[in-house]
Amino acid sequence: MSTDPSDAPLGPPLIGALLRMPVEVVRARMLAALHARGFTDIVPAHLVVLRWPGPQGRRPSEIAAQAEISKQALNYLLGQLEELGYLERRPDADDQRSRRIHLTVRGREVAATMRAAVADVESEWTELLGARDFARLRTLLSRLNDELAAS
Repeated sequence: MSTDPSDAPLGPPLIGALLRMPVEVVRARMLAALHARGFTDIVPAHLVVLRWPGPQGRRPSEIAAQAEISKQALNYLLGQLEELGYLERRPDADDQRSRRIHLTVRGREVAATMRAAVADVESEWTELLGARDFARLRTLLSRLNDELAAS
């Protein structure tokens, strides 16, 4: 038997892992649904821009801050998505020096596909956990998110 402390079990997963693992499933299912619907040019990095609440009407700086990426990295992703026809950058009516992001029809189709994929996952998890427990999970996560946003 080894006495090396690095061989010791890490113990059960902590909250970060418990939240991350379902998120990874959701991301994979969104990408699979997008690719199945023909949006094969969407890659995992694009989900940072397209994730809820989406880029619609937001400034790039807001999206970068929420995604915790640099403005340069975000602008690279925006350029790709714009070139692919999913969004466009328009002048900000309140500040002509700034831009706002707007989904195109194609971009709204992507958003709808992503939401449908997540709704499917939620239905499956409701079956797995039972309606009452899944509703409680949703309630607790919503409450946690509200509290974190307020702090």
